[in-house]
Amino acid sequence: MRFIKVKTRAFTPPKDDIYNLLKEVVKLHNGDIIVITSKVLAIHQGRCVKIKPGLSKKKLIQKEADFTKFTRIKQQKFVLTIRNHVLGLSAGIDESNGNGYFILLPNNVNSLLKQIWAHLRKKHKIKNLGVIATDSHTFPMRRGTMGLAIGFYGFEPQKNYRGSKDIFGRKLKFTQTNIVDSLAAAAVLLMGEGNERVPILIIREASARFTAKSTFRKLIMPIKGDIYYPLLRVLKKS
Repeated sequence: MRFIKVKTRAFTPPKDDIYNLLKEVVKLHNGDIIVITSKVLAIHQGRCVKIKPGLSKKKLIQKEADFTKFTRIKQQKFVLTIRNHVLGLSAGIDESNGNGYFILLPNNVNSLLKQIWAHLRKKHKIKNLGVIATDSHTFPMRRGTMGLAIGFYGFEPQKNYRGSKDIFGRKLKFTQTNIVDSLAAAAVLLMGEGNERVPILIIREASARFTAKSTFRKLIMPIKGDIYYPLLRVLKKS
């Protein structure tokens, strides 16, 4: 499996064109998975809010989040949120590399990825293609950020080990490998968090199971069925 970093021009808020950017820098092969940062997708949609006096980030977070929990740690205020089935901070709103704008998360991200998937398949004359949208997240009891998929299209997100046996012959009952978030974490590590200007990455020879159907729901665990629900239930619906 190969990870190919794609360096681009600066993608400029409040609005820019992802299709022009892809035309400039991307050459795809059949079976590739293309990874795109959520920030680029959000700017493409114009999901940018000018930072100015009187703007309440708190109200913006409440508007964007599905669930919220305001908290304070060592005199610093934080907002835990769930948006689009992802637990994180501040509903994913970010101002790094925003040039004076808050960058929101993209809307209807899986629908947007399907459109990009269809466009790239046709342009590059390929059948099998995956597309992933990534964001950087913190994780409980770990320092630093890691990449996470906030949406994807074109391939199956899991490898199912249920019913197979481990090395000692014990039948596995629950194990499913989360492929899409594993790929997203590796990709974001290589894309960087600063001024690298690598918002796109191509994963080649990933041996994914490609499909033309939406498979996002296969990855999602309902909140009340999650083993972490006793912790998640402190968040309130926005």
